[in-house]
Amino acid sequence: MTSATLWTRRRGATLALVVTAMAFATLSRACDAQDTTQAPSGVRIGLTYQPGVKPGVLVLPVSGTAGDSLRKIVQRDLDNGDRVTVVSEEVAAPGTSLNYPLFTQLGVNVVLRPMLTGDGVRVEVHDATAGRVAETRTYALPQPAQSAAWRMAVHGIADDLEQMMFGTRGVAQSRIAFVKNGRVYVVDSDGANAMPLTSAGPLSVSPSWHPSGRYLAYSVMGTKSQIIVRDLTNGQERALVATPGGLNITPVWSPDGNTISYAHGEDAGTDIISANAFDNSPGRQLTVGRGSENVSPSFSPDGRRMAFVSGRAGHPDVYLADVDGTNVELLTPDALGDQSYRSDPDWSPDGRAVAYQSQISGDFQLMVISLRDRSVKQLTSEGSNEDPSWAPDSRHLIFTSTRTGVKELWVMDAESGRVRQLTRLGGAKLAAWSRPLGAR
Repeated sequence: MTSATLWTRRRGATLALVVTAMAFATLSRACDAQDTTQAPSGVRIGLTYQPGVKPGVLVLPVSGTAGDSLRKIVQRDLDNGDRVTVVSEEVAAPGTSLNYPLFTQLGVNVVLRPMLTGDGVRVEVHDATAGRVAETRTYALPQPAQSAAWRMAVHGIADDLEQMMFGTRGVAQSRIAFVKNGRVYVVDSDGANAMPLTSAGPLSVSPSWHPSGRYLAYSVMGTKSQIIVRDLTNGQERALVATPGGLNITPVWSPDGNTISYAHGEDAGTDIISANAFDNSPGRQLTVGRGSENVSPSFSPDGRRMAFVSGRAGHPDVYLADVDGTNVELLTPDALGDQSYRSDPDWSPDGRAVAYQSQISGDFQLMVISLRDRSVKQLTSEGSNEDPSWAPDSRHLIFTSTRTGVKELWVMDAESGRVRQLTRLGGAKLAAWSRPLGAR
């Protein structure tokens, strides 16, 4: 549930009516993916680039069963990373000698030559400018080929190659949780393998990833509102023991994975509560809203501060506070054309910025505010755009947009503004991006 939805419902209905209207029964399924990538760490090719001028990378054809699929996944992952230009010309066949002068004429800086082996793939990384093999890496691949685990492992290969070239690991080997028709789904970063985790029972909203990727927390609106923790390795789920009666929404994991913070409310207003995720200890109240709405906490990467939404000034704004609730300060300033409605903050993994949504001319748009100088950048303008969630690289964002006429998930490169549609399911929203499996 977004804070926007919460405010709307508070205006027109009591808490009892909200909860009653959402009562259903539950059932769940499990999903998991393995990281089978095995490769040395470190940067061997130091490619540099400037926005708008990206190095060219050519992925050569791959012989053997599933070779074409492997090549296409790696090409797409590198393209989605927005750090390179994937050169698509068919200028070499598998096993042939490489014409480096031709490659450089085509703007190719790096040539990747994958070769399937008995239990995986070997990738030669060629520095086209220097005309030499710069690195050779070997990766294990689970079987059968083209299974969900196989595809996830190939994503890991693309991420490792990106880290080798730029020093920053890609985000292809990650997953995205989202909500559709009141059910929590999980999908790969390229939009493949979307599957529901919860049944068509109680309304499940606001999924949040544990840092390890093993658990999801989300709010279930049944006969009573609860924060549920689900173990994705075995499908088991349990209610957060510290959750009191009343409304309990917008859970988020702390960076160390030991704590869940969420918004709790009863008759009037909501406040941020922090509770141990795995024991029976009582929760601690972090905010003192005095009847106002305080929702949607988001931790800084070091776990020392949090961003959250509060209506204490009479309208929703994003605030910062120490993790114990002290030293509260307003983060989002008033701006010309802004309708004083800002919500759903997400703190970037590198700690430098907070993304949020702001109502402008009747629609929500995505904004990013720098924590260094408090400068604000508007990222979207087409349709209504909500629920921003940072990718682990602090460069890409997943968000909900109506730009095609129906709510779907889109991914934006915040540096270039490039966007791509992730889902085509109708009604996808409230996305949360996991850490890459290879970064555990």
